[in-house]
Amino acid sequence: MPIRATKRGTERTRLERDCDVLICGASFAGLAVARELAGTGAHVLVVDRYEIGERQTSACGIPTGWLQALELMGSHRQEFGELVIHSPHATARYQLPWSFSTFDYRELCALLAQQGSFEFETAKVEGPPPANSEAMHVVKTDRGEIRAPLVVDALGWRRVLGRGAPIQPPDAYLSRGLEVHPHGRGEELEIWIDRRYVPAGYGWSFPAGDELRIGVGSFDPRFHVKDPTVALARDLERDPSGYQGNWIPHRIREATEGGIFFVGDSAGHCLPLTAEGIRTAFYFGIACGRELADVVAGRQSRAAALARYGAFSAAHRWQYEWMLRVQRLIPRVPPRVLGPALTGMSVKRFVDWSFSHYLAIAHPDYVSAHGDRARAGAHLAASQSPPMPASTASGGSIA
Repeated sequence: MPIRATKRGTERTRLERDCDVLICGASFAGLAVARELAGTGAHVLVVDRYEIGERQTSACGIPTGWLQALELMGSHRQEFGELVIHSPHATARYQLPWSFSTFDYRELCALLAQQGSFEFETAKVEGPPPANSEAMHVVKTDRGEIRAPLVVDALGWRRVLGRGAPIQPPDAYLSRGLEVHPHGRGEELEIWIDRRYVPAGYGWSFPAGDELRIGVGSFDPRFHVKDPTVALARDLERDPSGYQGNWIPHRIREATEGGIFFVGDSAGHCLPLTAEGIRTAFYFGIACGRELADVVAGRQSRAAALARYGAFSAAHRWQYEWMLRVQRLIPRVPPRVLGPALTGMSVKRFVDWSFSHYLAIAHPDYVSAHGDRARAGAHLAASQSPPMPASTASGGSIA
């Protein structure tokens, strides 16, 4: 269970602290890292500018197997075994070989935090450590300096602890997503590939119990998505209320730099094409946490952990690059061709093949795998999985 000592407002105190592991970011990736360090005896400090579970920026959808493997079903809202893809000239139904679920963000974060053992503080990380601080990193926050030999950046696409000036949108490899959360119920997991809403991207409707999560994502960050999101919601006869959105990285980056471990969006771990980033944040967060646990236990050096984790992430690069190629291809397909193509690919044998390989990029079985066997198995899966077919445009909007 996390513990914290300071509050906001007048009770907000200075934060000058030494710790064994500093995790910057308290969402999916950061909490997954912390989970793997439970029981190691390490003094783990997690910092975020928001409270745990406070600021949702995702559609919160994930393959159900990940919720089950991480014992997070208490946050579950709704499960789907079929994906419906709409295009201007056809609607295709894909019977999935695995189910997809929506969940409550605040509840999931609370459940995942309970699996860790760490101190939590609200603080804004202000920049990378000095170049000469690699033995003991000194991370500056708006409340003071934190010192730790092991530091994780799970702060999102800005890659706050990276070297050099960050690349800002619209020049960065980012997609743009926005959704609304009207009250209501639905039974179908739906995707729209329709240029009436967005020239390059898609819309979605994810039912989640007593609310619908309706949104539009654009592969081109220059294209604004508020008006298309409102249009889609109104076409579905829903009130566009409860806005939330975010930038979504769509290109993988180096997972280590300057002695820092980068996880989740800060490493570009969000999958291109589908913009599914939650299970990959869990997957790479677990991998990073296991390497850090080995350092804490004295089984390997920090340098070895950086090398191993960096190689683990890099082994998946070709899969990300293939998906990025498909992301760039889809907007070039004429609408009259797209509809029949999507329908043709809805054949069960093809759906089972393609979606099974898609899930294998970050499979929930990794949660129960351990040590060298888990790392070797992940490398093998990465080397053997085939290229991503276009039919996998399903994963989960701004998830």
